[in-house]
Amino acid sequence: MSTNAIAKRYAKALVQIGSEAGSVEGFNGELARFSAVLTDSNELSAIFANPAYGIEEKKEILKDLVGKLSISPMISNLLMLLLERSRISVLPQIAESYGVFADELSGVIRPTLSSGLPLDAAQVEEIKGALAKSTGKKVELKVVVDPALIGGVVTQIGDKVFDGSVRTQLANIQDILQKG
Repeated sequence: MSTNAIAKRYAKALVQIGSEAGSVEGFNGELARFSAVLTDSNELSAIFANPAYGIEEKKEILKDLVGKLSISPMISNLLMLLLERSRISVLPQIAESYGVFADELSGVIRPTLSSGLPLDAAQVEEIKGALAKSTGKKVELKVVVDPALIGGVVTQIGDKVFDGSVRTQLANIQDILQKG
């Protein structure tokens, strides 16, 4: 089974548990926090991956980290389970999948808006409102300035791209003129 499928399974189960416990957002934050510590520390990742360290030593290290990061018992149990099954390296993917499932559950989308020029707050709010109205979901918009666009905007929601950039319009005109 691929690590992506494994990550999705753990994440989906944890979202269900979090939903029942009313802790979906709390779990999301804890997973993201611990995942960041794991990915930012090459030494820590190396220790958990190294078979020279025994499982008991790794558990003690994990318990210390859990205590320092104020991780809930549910996430602590998940981390111990991942450690025992030698799947702690999959945690960043689990955290990412969990975020996606949690957003689906709470009706949130996180589109990326690329613009050729910086947008003012009113423009961003107008676009955010239009996206919320068209999708029926809460919108957490990430705005990026991409000078290569020349003008206009490109919005990406998941795997869908809505391209209203001047660059694309010019490419379309060029294509039409070449085909005659």
